[in-house]
Amino acid sequence: MVRRVRWWATVVIGGMLAGAMAVTGPAAADPTNPVSKPGPTAGVQISGDGMDEPLRLRSPEQRPQVLAVIDQVDWISRVGRAKAPAKADLGRKFTVVVYVGDKATRSFDLYPYAKGGPRIYRPAKQPGARAVNAGWFLGRLNMSETLRSVGVPVERTFDTISGGVGAGERVIPEDALNPAGEIDDALGELRRLLLLNVSVVLVITVGIAGIAWLIRRRTR
Repeated sequence: MVRRVRWWATVVIGGMLAGAMAVTGPAAADPTNPVSKPGPTAGVQISGDGMDEPLRLRSPEQRPQVLAVIDQVDWISRVGRAKAPAKADLGRKFTVVVYVGDKATRSFDLYPYAKGGPRIYRPAKQPGARAVNAGWFLGRLNMSETLRSVGVPVERTFDTISGGVGAGERVIPEDALNPAGEIDDALGELRRLLLLNVSVVLVITVGIAGIAWLIRRRTR
């Protein structure tokens, strides 16, 4: 009997530690992200402001274009900023739906002309009744040029710096930049992550204490 209790204790503790490592480890995978290297049947669909009909891109015929679009969203993390930018500051909206074969798997809203730099919104409701944590993310600075290069009707822009060596100017206006706000958002995300880690540690501690008490009781 004692041996059996100890075996179950080992299994439970191992499961707790594995779960903690999955949540807090730096290499934890994010199941809400599309893969960065889609298979031969992957594709994307883009729709949005100023488009008469959706633009559909499919691999392998248009694999470079598919990869370029997915590259705009495949790096975002599990937790995004809950606070949305002001609607007047977002600009044109484009919705990207990622496909595997004929099945839609992910959906994102892209705002390449948002004030202060491109933004990405991940809706809570995803294709196929899939639900994730909704959140806002900073987008890549080349978002508008990437959309234009794959066939989306957007005007050409230079999102970072124009000009040659020793000259040039910032295209994003200085008053659009808000480093203090971005730091506050980052600190908020860090606090949420720390609270999550503390909760996991407390659960493991309570579980181990309970198992130790059970073993002690059984061995008396």
